[in-house]
Amino acid sequence: MAQGPENSKFTGTERAAVFLMSLGEDAAAEVLKHMGPKEVQRLGTAMATLANVSRTEVQKVLEEFTQAVEEQTALGVGTDEYIRKVLTSALGEDKAGGLINRILLGRNSKGLEALKWMEPRAVAEVIRLEHPQIISIVLSYLDPDHAAEVLSFLPERTQPDILMRIASLDGIQPNALQELDEILERQFSGNSNVKSSAVGGIKSAANILNFMEPSKEATIVDRIREVDEDLSQQIQDLMFVFDNLVEVDDRGIQALLREISTESLVLALKGAEDALKEKIFKNMSKRAAEMLRDDLEAKGPVRLSEVEGAQKEILTVARRMAESGEIVLGGKGGDEFV
Repeated sequence: MAQGPENSKFTGTERAAVFLMSLGEDAAAEVLKHMGPKEVQRLGTAMATLANVSRTEVQKVLEEFTQAVEEQTALGVGTDEYIRKVLTSALGEDKAGGLINRILLGRNSKGLEALKWMEPRAVAEVIRLEHPQIISIVLSYLDPDHAAEVLSFLPERTQPDILMRIASLDGIQPNALQELDEILERQFSGNSNVKSSAVGGIKSAANILNFMEPSKEATIVDRIREVDEDLSQQIQDLMFVFDNLVEVDDRGIQALLREISTESLVLALKGAEDALKEKIFKNMSKRAAEMLRDDLEAKGPVRLSEVEGAQKEILTVARRMAESGEIVLGGKGGDEFV
C-alpha cells in the first residue's frame, strides 16, 4: 500500500493489516495466498497485535487504499519485459537483475516455492540425499536466513562444498531449473513453467554465511580457504559482520537503535570494537550514552555465546531494515570473532 501521511498512527504493515481485516475472512485469505511466508508472518503479527482501531481510522486506511488504486494505470499489463524495464530503471542493472529473476521464477514455480514454507529441518530432509550441486541451487533460491538454517541441518562435512558451489553459480539454464522444480513439485503436487534462472553467486554465499552461527561460519570459511583462498576472500569481502555497523551513517544508526532493546545492545557491545562503541554513544543523547556506559561497566564478564547471540539479533534487525530501505549497510567483514 502507498505510504500515508507522516503523522499517520499506523505503519505501512499495520495499515495493510487494518485493510485486510476490513475485507472479511474469505477475501483476506485470497489476498494472503499471493504472499510469501515472511509477508504473511509480518501481516499476521500486525493483525494479532492491533487493538482499539476506531471506525474513523479504518475509514482513513480504506480512503488511502482507494486513492492509491485510483492513481495506478490500468495499462500496466505486468508482462515480463515490462517488469524488467521498470525495475531496472528504478534499481539499476546490478541490483535489479537477481530480484527480477526471483520475482518471475517465484511466480511460476511450485516445487521450489513450496520449500519456502517448510521448516528448515524438513527442507534439509527433502534435499539431503541430492547431489551437492542440486542442494546449492535450492539454497540459493531460499531467503538467506532460511538457507542458513537448512545448511546447518546438513552434514558438516558437506557444508563448505555446498557454499563453494553456491558462490560459483553463475545462473542456471531454464530447462535445468524447470526440471528441478518439477522433481520437487512431484513431492508437493502441481505443475510449473519456469522462465528465469538467476540464482547463486558469491553474494548469495556470503548472505547465507551471514546467518550461520559464528562458530560454524568460521569453520566453513576456513575449509573453503584450504581449497580456494581467493574464493574464500571474495566471500568474506561481501559479508557484513557486527563491527561493520561502524560504517552505517548516523541517521541509520539512530533508526537502528530505536528498533533494538537496551539489553541486547549492552550484550552485543561487550564484544564490539571501540570505534563502534563510540559510534553508538555519539548517536544517543548524552544521558542515554552515560547510562549505556554504566551498564557496560556493571555487566561484567559474559559468555561469548551470549555476545554473539545478541550481535546476531541486532544484525538481523539491521538487514531487515536495509531490505525495506530504512538504512543502508556497507563495508565488508572478515572472519574475526571476539
